[in-house]
This record gives sequence, structure tokens and C-alpha cells, in this order.
Amino acid sequence: MQPLKSHGRYGYSAITRRPDYRWPGGKRLAVYLGFNLEHFEFGSGLGATLGPKSPEPDVLNYSWRDYGNRVGAWRCLDLFDSLKLPAGVILNTALYDYCPELIEACVKRGDELIGHGHTNSERQRELSEANERSLLLSCKERIQRESKTQVAGWLSPWISESRLTPDLLAETGYRYTLNWCHDDQPVKFTTRSGKPLWSIPYPQELNDIPMIVARQMDASDFADMIVDNFDEMLRQSAEQPLVMGIALHPYLVGQPYRLRHLRRALKHLKAKGKIWFTTPGKICDFVSPP
Repeated sequence: MQPLKSHGRYGYSAITRRPDYRWPGGKRLAVYLGFNLEHFEFGSGLGATLGPKSPEPDVLNYSWRDYGNRVGAWRCLDLFDSLKLPAGVILNTALYDYCPELIEACVKRGDELIGHGHTNSERQRELSEANERSLLLSCKERIQRESKTQVAGWLSPWISESRLTPDLLAETGYRYTLNWCHDDQPVKFTTRSGKPLWSIPYPQELNDIPMIVARQMDASDFADMIVDNFDEMLRQSAEQPLVMGIALHPYLVGQPYRLRHLRRALKHLKAKGKIWFTTPGKICDFVSPP
């Protein structure tokens, strides 16, 4: 029997057998909000669905997602403000054409801006190497031009990678990726150029799309899941430093009845006072100073 094919990005390392360290302030658990702001093409392309997808134009599902940018995101930002929580804003650059004031509000809060493609109507994997490189560069450059902020991180639309995506990210100046959910600590990737690229943990379990849309979990259960995950990771972090991300989409958690439960969960986390509430970029800066 031959060994299985490998991605070659990292080797195996047991979480219990790694060097020990502490986050800033002596904290053991780093927590961040991955706040996804997305825009979709009307009448074509991909998108999460509330009900069965209809022939285009699929007005029901398009307008449901658009609620996130028009209402839900603003309610979420009010919640984050009330708890004084930073966010990692994972954004489609199409939002600069549609609702630039939403991105401006995030910049004024001091949130980190993270590249997330131009639109979530498309999958990155379907691009040629040249076009994928162009996408990475154009998104990075537009965010920096429009918002006057440096971009360090990337999350592919639909977590869709080519075999070259980590290489292209490093070559186009990104410092970290959120695509891989394989660990609870930052992991350094190998790239073809030798330029460093870090993988910062991004959740697929503690994520409202797979939990609420795919598994049909209600708002109360999702909030309980955040609390339970946090309490257990806080306990585990006595043994090693850990990262806990919470992936949120405002067309889901920005719905009023879900927002109440999200508020309850975030208040629980904030009340503990034993954690480093941060952003993915600051986690990357800690493990690999720029």
C-alpha cells in the first residue's frame, strides 16, 4: 500500500505536544468574531437559500440575503458596539459598489478588513491561476484604496480553493488564510516561494450557515452552542493557548429573534474577562510579527 497523497502544506502535530505560550495579557484563549459581509449577483450565481431555490430571478432567496446588508449588519454592529467587541470583517469588494457606507462604519469602529473575493456568487476554485492571482490582487488593492487600510487575511468565497491558493496568497502579499478548519492554534503553511503564510483557525462548526441553514438549528441552540464551545475551550486552554472563532452572517444572526440569542451568548463570553477578544490579524501578528 502506498502512502496517501498529501497537500504538503503542514505536517502532523498533536495539540498536546506543542510549545507553550500565552496570548497578550497572559490570556490563554483568543476569541474573535468572523463577521461576513457578502453581496450577490441578482438573477444568477451561487447563494445560501432560505427555501427551495427557484428559477432565476430567485427573489425570495436574494432578498433574504440582502436583508443582511440593509438591516441585519447594522443591528449586529450596534450589538458589537454595546459590548465593545472588535470584529474581523470578511467582505466582498462588490459591497464598495453597493453599500460603501456599511464598510465605512466598520472602518470607523476600528474593525479589521479581510478579503473575501469580489462576490459570493462565484467559486474561486473555478478560476485559472492567472485569474485567481488577479482576484487576490484586485480585492487587496481595492480594500486598501477605498478604506485606506492594509489587508493581511483572506477567506475564499465558499471556502473554495485551488491547489495553488496558499501559494498565490503568499505571493500576492497576504499573511494568513482562514480557509482551513483543521486546528485550534495558528499553523504555518509551506508555500512554493518560501514566503510565510499562516492558517488562523476559522470555524465550520461554530458557524451560523452550516448550523442554521444546513442542520436547521434554531437561534437558541446556536447561542447555547457558542456558550458551550467557549466554556469547554476556556477549560482546555489551561493546557495550551487556543483560538476560538465565531463565524457570523448578518442575514442569519441579524434577524431580530436570533440577535437576542446572539446577544445572550456574547454577554456570557464578555463577562468571563479571562480571554483575549481580538481579530484574526492580531493573532497572526502575535505569532509572526510583521
